[in-house]
Formats: sequence, C-alpha cells, structure tokens
Amino acid sequence: MRRVSRSIVFFATLFVAAAAFATLGEDVSSIRSDQARMNAQVRVGVGQSYSVHELSLPAGTTIKEFVSPAGTVFAVSWQGAFTPDLRQLLGTHFDEYVQASQSAQTRVARMVHVETGDLVVESSGHMRFSMGRAYLRGKMPSGVTADALR
Repeated sequence: MRRVSRSIVFFATLFVAAAAFATLGEDVSSIRSDQARMNAQVRVGVGQSYSVHELSLPAGTTIKEFVSPAGTVFAVSWQGAFTPDLRQLLGTHFDEYVQASQSAQTRVARMVHVETGDLVVESSGHMRFSMGRAYLRGKMPSGVTADALR
C-alpha cells in the first residue's frame, strides 16, 4: 500500500510539473502562475542580452528558461531526476524533434543530438538523471552563444 501511495504521489508530481513550463519560441508570461501552481521555487537572473528563469521543482529537477528582451523563450535546459515533458517544452517544435531523433545518426550511446535548421536539441542521461537543452538559433539574442545555455 505504501509503495502504491508513493507511486501515485511521484507520478502526480511529474504530471503537474509537465504542465507548468513556458514553451520554446513562445511568450514567457505563464511562468508566474506556473510557479504558484506547482509550488516551484523560481529565481530570475537578468543579464544584458537575456534573462534566465530557473524553476526548482519539488521532485529535484531544475529547468531554466532563457528569455529574450522581447519576452520570447529562445532556449530551455533541464537537469535532474527526470526528463520534463518535451512536448510541453518544445511546443510546435516537438514533432520536428521526434522525426529527427528517430534517425540513427542522432543517437550516440545515451545521448541524443538533433539539429533541424533552427532547432537544436541535446539530451543525455541515465536512470534517475537527465539533462539537456533545446534552443532556436534564429531567436537567440545577438552575441549569445550555445555554450552559455546551460
């Protein structure tokens, strides 16, 4: 019984967390309500070229959303116990990612690297640990490099 209860709580946490992220290429306005709904800790770092909204989820995963001065999410990264819902994070780019990731050339061991014109997705991990990032080259502010998106 205790195991079932823990499983229910764990998967409920994942479900709530999955529905709570801003979407790549879209407006950042949903982050404030998401923070309250999922009981996440949010820190915002503001730089000259972009801001970073870092969400620390109760389940231990951290998601960073990189936002341009125009308010557009141009990149996301994650690290923690689980991979967030990539359909939610990638939004309209998800199908493009799935199609490209099915190619044998994009997978090396436990890593996936997908480049489809504007979209770049890198993901790796093992049991109970996942990390990755996704970004849109065309939405990145001037002077920002992919190396900064961690």
